[in-house]
Amino acid sequence: MSSKINVAIIGASGYTGAETVRLLANHPNVHIAALTGDRKAGQPMAAVFPHLAMMTLPDLIGLDDLDLSGIDAAFCCLPHGTTQEVVSGLPAALKVVDLSADFRLYDLDTYAQWYGHAHKAPALQEQAVYGLTELKRTEVAKARLVANPGCYPTAAQLPLIPLIEGGMIDPADIVIDAKSGVSGAGRAPKEGTLHTEVSEGIHAYGIASHRHAPEIEQGLSSAAKAPVVVNFTPHLMPMNRGILSSMYVKLTGGATADDLRTRLSGQYAGEPFVRVVPEGVSPATRHVRGSNHCLIGVFADRVPGRAIVISVIDNLVKGAAGQAIQNMNVMFGMDETAGLQQQPLFP
Repeated sequence: MSSKINVAIIGASGYTGAETVRLLANHPNVHIAALTGDRKAGQPMAAVFPHLAMMTLPDLIGLDDLDLSGIDAAFCCLPHGTTQEVVSGLPAALKVVDLSADFRLYDLDTYAQWYGHAHKAPALQEQAVYGLTELKRTEVAKARLVANPGCYPTAAQLPLIPLIEGGMIDPADIVIDAKSGVSGAGRAPKEGTLHTEVSEGIHAYGIASHRHAPEIEQGLSSAAKAPVVVNFTPHLMPMNRGILSSMYVKLTGGATADDLRTRLSGQYAGEPFVRVVPEGVSPATRHVRGSNHCLIGVFADRVPGRAIVISVIDNLVKGAAGQAIQNMNVMFGMDETAGLQQQPLFP
């Protein structure tokens, strides 16, 4: 693709919005035409995010002042519960990648149960494609509206779905122990994410009630062709970014940990962003920081008949902005890696 498309980033004053801007700086086929941020309207992006000062960017504006004429695609980086009405008011020809949770759950009753209110755009929900790119590439290519997966669900589903589809693990016996950096909680000030509340410790949260649980179960249930309920507990770590998921699974059909590794290696052979590490290698968040990569490791458990699967991603990139750009690339028939070729930052 030689010509550039014009994109708007709605909600550019948050972490995922800023990360989308940062990544698009190196995209050869994208021009950032508009940035919205109601709380920061009227300010230059460099004042809100000084690390982006070297980019030539439009000033932040209020959503009501957004002119969508000439805009080809929009990234919605708004909090959940707000995007449904916003997307409903966007032109039908505009392609949209929504980074909130507003269109991820297919079942409207499940959405209402977990998010505390009825879905405000059920007709749009029927059109939305769940954008786990490596596993939904064909559907994403045809989509007008893509629901970008959550960070925890991305880290969990990329390894687990192929193993369930291959009949290698018991979908009724999955434990997901996940840990995330603080940026996953967003940029708005909250007591629970203050430095003194988070540093020098680790704590579980959303125990048996985190809203990513039904999203994970939706994908695993589809793979199993039967309802799946998982034991999922997230933890907050004293780091800025990254997710590490340790998944404890029961082997079936005589499968071994080596078989799981072989299955995943075959599934993701040739994929630019997902890599299964060699036997004995333990993936770490520092190995993916700042990149759109997902690393997966497989280990035999000490408990006979069980295995441990570990995956790591950067929650702001593969878990949000990077996967969103990957989906946009697929939607427009562009090189899927465009704008996403940054290698991880280390140390």
